[in-house]
Amino acid sequence: MATVLRFLSYRVVIYSNDHRPCHIHVMSAEHEAIFELNCPEGPPFLRENYGFRKATLNLIAPHLQDNLADLCKQWKQIHGNY
Repeated sequence: MATVLRFLSYRVVIYSNDHRPCHIHVMSAEHEAIFELNCPEGPPFLRENYGFRKATLNLIAPHLQDNLADLCKQWKQIHGNY
């Protein structure tokens, strides 16, 4: 598991043994959400949510969009194709 981004109190990870399609896991101390990135252009969209409130997800999504190019690059470095 590689942490590829940190913002606010969240950590964005890509698991090295994970599967396609290209996606990331956003984690807090208590919650997790999985966003598909739709590389290379996006937009990221929520696939699964484990405990985040909708308002929090609405704060997370723009950070992912702002960092989409780097997140896609990191996925490609770990897994190859999207």
